[in-house]
Amino acid sequence: MDLISLLTGDYSLSLLCVLAAVAFLAGAFDAIAGGGGLVTIPALVIAGLDPVSAIATSKLQATLGAVSATANFGRAGLIEWKRIWPATILACVGSVMGALVVSSVPQQLVKAGLPFLLVVMALYFAFSPKMSGDDGEQRISMAAFCTTAAVAIGFYDGAFGPGTGSFFMVAFVVLLGYGVVRATAHTKLLNLASILGSLSIYIFQGLVHWRIGVVMGVGAYIGAQLGSRLAIRVGAKLIRPLLMVVCCAIAIKLMLDPGHPVHRWVAGKI
Repeated sequence: MDLISLLTGDYSLSLLCVLAAVAFLAGAFDAIAGGGGLVTIPALVIAGLDPVSAIATSKLQATLGAVSATANFGRAGLIEWKRIWPATILACVGSVMGALVVSSVPQQLVKAGLPFLLVVMALYFAFSPKMSGDDGEQRISMAAFCTTAAVAIGFYDGAFGPGTGSFFMVAFVVLLGYGVVRATAHTKLLNLASILGSLSIYIFQGLVHWRIGVVMGVGAYIGAQLGSRLAIRVGAKLIRPLLMVVCCAIAIKLMLDPGHPVHRWVAGKI
C-alpha cells in the first residue's frame, strides 16, 4: 500500500485536500481569536460525517493547531509556564468532566442564552479600555483563577464548546489583568488542555475519524503557525476585532438553529 492510499483510505484525495485547506484557514483564525470550529465542523458534516463524529474529528485537528500556536507563543516568551501549569491541568480535568456528563447538561438552555452573552462579550471587546496590549490590575489570585475559571471554562468546553477561547480571553484580561497578546498566548495553552480532555473521551468512544483528523491537523498546524505569528507581530489591533467577529459569528450561528427561541420568533413573524 502506497503512502497516498494509506492516508486517504475510503476518502478521495481531492476531498482530503479541501478539508486540509479548510483546516489551514481555521487554524490561522483559531490561533488569533478562536472560532475555527465554525468552519471545520460544517465542512466535516458536508463531507459526510455525522454531527457527533464531526465534532470529535474537529477536536483532533484543532489539537494540532493548538499545539502549533502554543509552541509559537511559548517561543516568543509570552507564556508563564511555571505559573500557569496548575490552570492547564484543571482546565483539562474540567473538560473531561464536562464530556462525561454532557447528557446531563441542559443544552437547550445553554444554546438559548449563550448568543446574548456572546454579543455582550463582543461589545466588551469593542469598547473596554482593558482590551489593550498593556497588562492591567490583577483581581484574583492565580490559585483562585485555577480552581474557578479554569475548571468552569474547561467544563463548558467539554460539555458544549462554542466560544471557549473567548471565555478564556475575558477571564485572563478581567481576572488576571493580562494584556491582549499575553492573554491570547495563555488562552491557547488552556484551550489545548481542554481540547485534549474532551478529545480523550471521544477517542475512547470511537468517534474520531483518524485519517481525516490527521490530514486536517497538518493543515491546522501550518495555519496556526501563520496565525500565531501574526498575533504576536500585530497584537491587539488584530486580535481585538477578530474576537468581536468570532463572538458575533457564533451568536448568529446559534440563533439560526431552528430550536433557538429567536429563530422560532422570527419564523412566526414571517
